[in-house]
Amino acid sequence: MTTGRAGFVARFRPPHLGHAAILAALAREAETLVVGIGSSNRRDLDNPFSGEETADLLRPLLPEGRFELHLLPDLYDGPRWAAMVRERFGEIDRFVTANPYVRSLVEGFWTVDHPLSLLAPSERVAVDGKAVRREMARGEGWERLVPAEVARALKARGLVRRFREEFGLETLAREAPAAPRIE
Repeated sequence: MTTGRAGFVARFRPPHLGHAAILAALAREAETLVVGIGSSNRRDLDNPFSGEETADLLRPLLPEGRFELHLLPDLYDGPRWAAMVRERFGEIDRFVTANPYVRSLVEGFWTVDHPLSLLAPSERVAVDGKAVRREMARGEGWERLVPAEVARALKARGLVRRFREEFGLETLAREAPAAPRIE
């Protein structure tokens, strides 16, 4: 391990194979992972699982005894949010984010890298939360996009069914092509 404390913030709705690859890479290099679940105070189309539900889905992907997990609410004020994250995370040797706005908020306070810099090309997984939620809404092979333990937990807790009932149609509608305008 080359880093004492490494930080990573994402929404993890739900945790997918891309997240798992990044977390595994961070665990190989850091003594402690400091992980934040963003938008933890929101439950909506983009955040269909509560912060606590997401934390439960995420824990099996973290190195036992070597992580801190923080629920990070949206404050709708970037500088205030960054101050909150810095206070909760404390000293961080390396922070990774793919979000340019988050990077701009914490750069200068911590060393910031893109998550892909941690991964060899063979370790990279081209998936995002929208793709997982779209496949869940369709009732198709979403399980292949998430770690097995996440798929089992989503099913066992009824979260897939609830997601489809609450957000399934809206998720599919978001992906539908726009109707032509008649003028």
